[in-house]
Amino acid sequence: MGALGVIPARYASTRFPGKSIAEICGKPLICWVVENALKAERLDEIVVATDDNRIVEAVKGLDVRAVMTREDHQSGTDRIAEAVEGTDAEVVVNIQGDEPLIDPRLIDELAGVLQEDSEFDMATAAAVIDDVQMLGRPQVVKVVCDTNRKALYFSRSVIPHIRDGVIEENLDLYRRHIGIYAYRREFLLRMVAEPPCALEKAEKLEQLRALHIGGRIAVLDTEESGIGVDTPDDAAIVENELRARLG
Repeated sequence: MGALGVIPARYASTRFPGKSIAEICGKPLICWVVENALKAERLDEIVVATDDNRIVEAVKGLDVRAVMTREDHQSGTDRIAEAVEGTDAEVVVNIQGDEPLIDPRLIDELAGVLQEDSEFDMATAAAVIDDVQMLGRPQVVKVVCDTNRKALYFSRSVIPHIRDGVIEENLDLYRRHIGIYAYRREFLLRMVAEPPCALEKAEKLEQLRALHIGGRIAVLDTEESGIGVDTPDDAAIVENELRARLG
């Protein structure tokens, strides 16, 4: 079962315009993402889906295919769906274009779930929350699962609620959602064809649309939460981390 990695990268980021080509340790951010994704072993091909020729130019010389997509997409998921139309890949991995430290092993694990288990339509990841301060932050998305690690719900609120006792004594119940996804291509196309549901509009979480239409989402445990780049300050943090890793 073929697997395609797609990296959505738009130029006009609201909080950090041009971040995809912002220089980190001597090369554009998008190149760090691509180079880590290329280390994944289960992907047959990697595509950079963008809306700007400057990003296309940035990845020239790397072993990826860059495709131009519409400028008016509301999300990276919509951009990916356009990029995979007409392909024969059965599994599509959405590799966030602002995650320069993405772990290729996690990419392989997500692709592998859909290649080896027909029960699921999607796969994503979560990490244990070990800091109670993170629970109250709406930007930290929480997920709860059933006994088979199938997602039951995602929320910006603190879930589950501890009725008796204190949160600090029950931290092992909390998982932080990590925003990387693998989809069956047909389910991805079905999902983007559906309008946002009320829960998605309320929480501003696309994965709730997948649950709303009956999607079965596997949630893999990971210790790698990554560092997303949303602002120039985030880029500085990543640069420091990369310098430490590179020695």
